[in-house]
Amino acid sequence: MEWEQLINRINELSRKNKAEGLNASEIAERATLRRKYLDTFKQNFRQELDRIEIVDEEPKLRH
Repeated sequence: MEWEQLINRINELSRKNKAEGLNASEIAERATLRRKYLDTFKQNFRQELDRIEIVDEEPKLRH
């Protein structure tokens, strides 16, 4: 499932839950999709952090 499809389905289930409630299988699906969303988000965020390179110049000392 693509990222956008994942988010759309989570939002669809959220709207349905607010309007009329969810059955047991939809509740389980929502939990699975939320976990997949969080795991993917964390993985992507970690990859971004791993690509960051911190570069500090040595301070110039005055004598």
